[in-house]
Amino acid sequence: MSAEQHGLRTSELSVRYGGLVANDRVELRVEPGEIVGLIGPNGAGKTTFVDAVTGFTTAEGEVFLGGQRIDGLPPHQRRRRGLSRTWQAGELFGNLTVAQNIEVAVAHGGFGAIVRDLFGRRRASLGETVTAALRTVGLDGIEDTVTRDLSLGQQKLVGVARALAGNGQVVLLDEPAAGLDSQESLEFAERVRGIARGGPGVLLIDHDMSLVLGVCDRIYVMEFGKVIFTGTPAQARTDSRVIAAYLGVPMESAHA
Repeated sequence: MSAEQHGLRTSELSVRYGGLVANDRVELRVEPGEIVGLIGPNGAGKTTFVDAVTGFTTAEGEVFLGGQRIDGLPPHQRRRRGLSRTWQAGELFGNLTVAQNIEVAVAHGGFGAIVRDLFGRRRASLGETVTAALRTVGLDGIEDTVTRDLSLGQQKLVGVARALAGNGQVVLLDEPAAGLDSQESLEFAERVRGIARGGPGVLLIDHDMSLVLGVCDRIYVMEFGKVIFTGTPAQARTDSRVIAAYLGVPMESAHA
């Protein structure tokens, strides 16, 4: 079975708000174990694309995951199929522990189900899922820590772990490095590489070009809802369309 059959692919994906075309026939793929970047100026349509792929906004076109069409499914069913995402801000419950934050995302019935089954077998199974997700992002042993007591970098990684928990095939990271300092961004890059080595495909959207160009295998550049470039980071650094639309000047090789 080909890599494409296991990964994410969109075909002619379009989003319209009245007369505004936010995404215009976007063709994009993320293969297993691959880190793909999606960059572009503010308002280019990047988050709208993530919303469309994950079912949080109405779209035309097709979305495939593991070779199966999922564009007709609601968000929670796409999540159960293995397509997950992070959010730009406000996704964690600061007064809950790390484990509880992750369990809320994967337990059918949400936090109420966790409370009702506090000592059941499902609780043990959830614990194993939490531990595996945290190990993937390098945060072993913090399950019982209250989320608000973590550093910003750790909170970002908990958000990624929450997206990965369960049967994740592809994870969409929407500006996960926002607010991180240079050292935290470097550490985050290593965690993203570790995620991809473990099998899932990663779509990374961020304005930290050192991170994106340093960690991604391929880059898509979006402007006014259209993909204007697809290629390697090395090609993106010097492409005239990318420079004009986003980078401003050619970038030297970045090492995240």
